[in-house]
Amino acid sequence: MGEIITDRSQSILRVELNRPAKKNAMTSRMYVMLADIFNEAAKDDGTSVVLWHGAGDSFCAGNDIEDFLQNPPGPEESPQFKLENALADFDKPLIAAVQGAAIGGGTTMLTHCDFVYAGESAKFQMPFINLGLVPEFGSSLSIPARIGHLRAAELILLALPFDAKRAADLGLVTQVVPDQKLLATASETAKKLAAKPAGALRASKRLMKRPLLEQIKSAIKTENEEFSAQVRSEDAKEALRAFLEKRPPHFAGAIKSSAVA
Repeated sequence: MGEIITDRSQSILRVELNRPAKKNAMTSRMYVMLADIFNEAAKDDGTSVVLWHGAGDSFCAGNDIEDFLQNPPGPEESPQFKLENALADFDKPLIAAVQGAAIGGGTTMLTHCDFVYAGESAKFQMPFINLGLVPEFGSSLSIPARIGHLRAAELILLALPFDAKRAADLGLVTQVVPDQKLLATASETAKKLAAKPAGALRASKRLMKRPLLEQIKSAIKTENEEFSAQVRSEDAKEALRAFLEKRPPHFAGAIKSSAVA
């Protein structure tokens, strides 16, 4: 079976990230495959709704670090950039069912979904800064716009992890449900949407996205340029090496933490 599995039931396209042993971490090839899937679904008159989830016990643990080190994104067209733009342009309802780890891109990709159902096991985090990197998928704009600067700073600058309940309180997920009911709940919403007039559904989503779309695409482009620069920095190289070596990173010039009485 492939790293991404698709299956159609009437007008509902199910997309499953399928690297459960790696918690569905994304490779460069998977970014391109997923971008192609969304672009084709957008053009396909037989597809009215997309349901997106991960195999195994996780949604997506972000980038596959080993693949990422071999294929760091550049300032121009990159696999990540292709998916970011495919999601920004996607004008059909997109539903995510999230269980377990949703880390890095596994969190920021969700900002492009219209419905996000989180299982009680879902754990979110945007640890970009811990890796010497910056946010992606337009989240430097969309997250503060949704939850305010102060709460966004906790998630982006401190890179604090948060659970499904916190995500719901922040308005980042639609509903928290028991893990065993997760796919059934998301599927029920997909069926309800698929029963509605497809043209009006797409037009309504375009109208909802229109006020921020150009800003989101501009943020994606700017983030991509900054990400490309930061990933080649000494801090990022040290952070990524430390991650693979399972040790704390040692950043040049960083203030060492100490206990406060």
